[in-house]
Amino acid sequence: MKKVVVGLSGGVDSSTAAAVLQQQGYEVIGLTLWLMKGKGQCCSEGMIDAASICEQLGIEHHVVDIREVFQTNIVDYLVAGYSAGITPLPCSQCNKTVKFGSMLDYAREHLGVDKIATGHYARITYNTAANRYQLRRAVDRNKDQTYFLYDLSQDLLAGTVFPLGETTKAETRQIAAQFDLKTANKPESQDLCLVEANGSMRQFLDKYITPKQGEIVDAAGKVLGQHKGVHHYTIGQRKGLGIAAAEPLYVIGLDAVMNRVIVGDRTSATQSECMVQRVNWVSIAEPAAPIRAEVQVRYRSHPVAVTVIPLDNSRVKLVFDEPQFSITPGQAAVWYDSDTVLGGGVIERDN
Repeated sequence: MKKVVVGLSGGVDSSTAAAVLQQQGYEVIGLTLWLMKGKGQCCSEGMIDAASICEQLGIEHHVVDIREVFQTNIVDYLVAGYSAGITPLPCSQCNKTVKFGSMLDYAREHLGVDKIATGHYARITYNTAANRYQLRRAVDRNKDQTYFLYDLSQDLLAGTVFPLGETTKAETRQIAAQFDLKTANKPESQDLCLVEANGSMRQFLDKYITPKQGEIVDAAGKVLGQHKGVHHYTIGQRKGLGIAAAEPLYVIGLDAVMNRVIVGDRTSATQSECMVQRVNWVSIAEPAAPIRAEVQVRYRSHPVAVTVIPLDNSRVKLVFDEPQFSITPGQAAVWYDSDTVLGGGVIERDN
């Protein structure tokens, strides 16, 4: 019987993924990653629910303590980024380094299993001609999570199964109810695990970064107001500036060295191009010449037409057909050909 290790968070998606694979004839082993230090309520609840699902399905349940890995790769990464005036995206970093990497390593080394599965909404196919695994959008476009999965390596894609890639969220709920899973009606988490455990991103960051008052200025350096910490702001932000102006103002720059928040009108917050670093070419090998694609620069943004120009040192230049609002350093840019993820990387600061 084929074995698979399923990452269980205690939510309905991962629970349903485990039940579906068991029904398909797999010997399923449950695995929960202990990520955060302290007594994060969401984590303890998640562990209890994951253990309950394993008991219900009659499968083994392993809990792996990777709190130090999470602290180093995610918490410290976030704090360093916000301290430097960028807005890091922790989820793609976490998926590659912490979640998928740790799960597959544990499955191989401790359980002798070479396949893992999660409840992510995405699909993996194999292209024989290209000799590559390809990452593709989920059938449920509204729940598609490929934006956060662009950094998975070929080895991780080869060792991963996404049982929910062909189902909608509504269908997942129905399947969970049919299996009478205890998590069938569990509310969906609405935010980052760190935010849910700390109340808000501001509260989380204030635990690590001492708020320091500074100036809010326009592009010419004119002082318009005061802020209580550069790390409380992000590019494109309009609300919470506390400035009375004749026209709407947006954050267009964060100067952590001078402790300044720079604001301007909406036009000032648009860009026609940007640089992307730490690029991972997912479904195709790195091209020798520029390619046309559609890119997402935020999770919920609509894909827009772009020319991707490969450079050296795992970098590309993105040239948008139309100027884009709020291109945020530290966030991911992920480019697609229809529903196939071609590649992605981290948006650089525009110096």
